[in-house]
Amino acid sequence: MSNFIELGKKIYDLNNPREAHRFAVFVARCCLHPQRMNRLEKFFEQSELMKKIAQGYPFVYEQATRSFFYHRSTFEERARLIEENMKFLAERFNEDFMLKIYGDKKIELWRMALDETLGEMNLVLCAEPGQRKEGLAAVMFNLPDEVPVYQILFWIARDEIINRDGAWAMWIGAMQGPNVDDAKDLVKRITKKCHAYRTKNLILYAAQSVARSIGVKKIFAVTNEGYYANNHVRQDRKLKTSFSDFWTEAGGTPTNDKRFFELPLIETRKTVEEIPSHKRAQYRRRFALLDELDAAIFETLRGFENATGNI
Repeated sequence: MSNFIELGKKIYDLNNPREAHRFAVFVARCCLHPQRMNRLEKFFEQSELMKKIAQGYPFVYEQATRSFFYHRSTFEERARLIEENMKFLAERFNEDFMLKIYGDKKIELWRMALDETLGEMNLVLCAEPGQRKEGLAAVMFNLPDEVPVYQILFWIARDEIINRDGAWAMWIGAMQGPNVDDAKDLVKRITKKCHAYRTKNLILYAAQSVARSIGVKKIFAVTNEGYYANNHVRQDRKLKTSFSDFWTEAGGTPTNDKRFFELPLIETRKTVEEIPSHKRAQYRRRFALLDELDAAIFETLRGFENATGNI
């Protein structure tokens, strides 16, 4: 138990009554799963890099003990996906990448100018403590002063839930929009700058681009039924955005597990014949913008690749 207590002290502020309560729950749950927690701890003790990751992002221990990621996730599933996420990324990317992501820093993937009042919007890859309920990393659009616009939270793990074929996949735990007073106006202005391409489509496109660039074979996304918060609230809870409806619009298909949709790795673009003649110029500009986004993400991530990485 002493190890679990020390782990808990790294995660929680014991001077805060709510945090102290969570600390007690954390230790109790660790004691209910001592062998699995010991294995998880050994995983992060196996190398200097993994030790540094756990030091910079100690929430990897908490995430295994709480009902995070998706509805009805088990302790074993959570521990396994944490390990697989770290294993995949550490084999693919260098130490600088890992310590930026899991050291409370952000990797900028792309940047675009909006207007004189909004300034620039940038796309980053990061992992923040406030996002840990729905994933282990995030693709996020920010305005100046790190004001979030849209973000997709995800983790990387093998497919042992849907087809059980062991293929590496990106698993999307949530998509979140802007939480500001003028959110509708903000989204409208960004959409106009992106040639009538909706901002939530843009963040999904960015996530798909990241998935392709890091080399996963599939993308799965939680449905309304699969959202992790269904572990904690009544089943008629209303989401601000219907995940299932949006995944369908984006070309996703239901799987044999009602908690997940499978999404395409790349968005299908309309052909010239499918686009009304008066909108073709707009679509050309939009596709050019998306091509620029793809190229920026690929080049940025390639700069962090391990020379001998083999997934």
